[in-house]
Amino acid sequence: MQLHGLHHVTAVTGDVQMNKNFYTQILGLRLVKKSVNQDDVSAYHMFYADKLGSPGTDMTFFDWPQTSQNTRGTDSISNTLFRVNGQAALEYWQGRLDLNGIRNSGIESFDGRSILRFEDPEEQRLALVDDAGTEFEGEPWDGVDIPTQFALHGFYGVELSVPRLSQIEPILTKVLDFTKIREVPSVDNPSQTVTIFGMDGGGPGKEVQIIEQPSARQGFLGRGGVHHVAFRLSDADEQQKWLQHLNNVGVPNSGLVDRYYFKSLYFRITRGILFELATDGPGFASDEPLATLGERLALPPFLEPRRKEIEKNLKPV
Repeated sequence: MQLHGLHHVTAVTGDVQMNKNFYTQILGLRLVKKSVNQDDVSAYHMFYADKLGSPGTDMTFFDWPQTSQNTRGTDSISNTLFRVNGQAALEYWQGRLDLNGIRNSGIESFDGRSILRFEDPEEQRLALVDDAGTEFEGEPWDGVDIPTQFALHGFYGVELSVPRLSQIEPILTKVLDFTKIREVPSVDNPSQTVTIFGMDGGGPGKEVQIIEQPSARQGFLGRGGVHHVAFRLSDADEQQKWLQHLNNVGVPNSGLVDRYYFKSLYFRITRGILFELATDGPGFASDEPLATLGERLALPPFLEPRRKEIEKNLKPV
């Protein structure tokens, strides 16, 4: 049994309009779905992805304006890494970020690849990684002013901060069938090791990077932080096998949850780190034409009878 790479990353914003402006106008992602948090319909759930809304390209946000700023620390999902193709793309992005007043690290080297680290306006930590021409399954969004050869190609991986690697590694390797690929020095502190795990062979879109930080304070989720990371499953049959597997090895989980655009299965690997296993389909075009994705408030069928009530309680975006 294998997971097939990252499916989506879900984070928290306290200002949904600023969030939309940054991820669509600055990063050049497409708003493929404007919906609500199905567990809290008073909050928007925004989905930004490539032109097609492809699995593996989708950064999503819960709009929680009353939440405090994210407290950085260990036991958390600490960075989200996107793919771009080539050094020229990274140079383009450094110039674009500088032009828009977005502080960034400049182009650095990590694990033999060039990277560019930066933060969104709410201090959400992000990075761009040169994927060295690795095949991109999706299609870049061409509705912005970014040349398509420089567009984001979905996710490269995620970074986790944990108090003790020894507690996490068996979950990744024995339960989730990740492969421990290598250990490399941290960009910030070369004496600190980053352990890289891969899914389904590893590589761009299939990496989880672990930093062990036993002395760091506990992270606390807020705006500018990541709520959970989801990994790809091909279909519902494969997901059912994973549900049985998690139950057999005694991992507490949510059971199957139908999110309409995909089916989900949630479980925690630590108190602060939530994983999801999500199916590739049905996809975001299941209730809207591809040409007009994200232009109206989309509600799954079980919420559609409450549309007037829900829209009344949401501020326009």
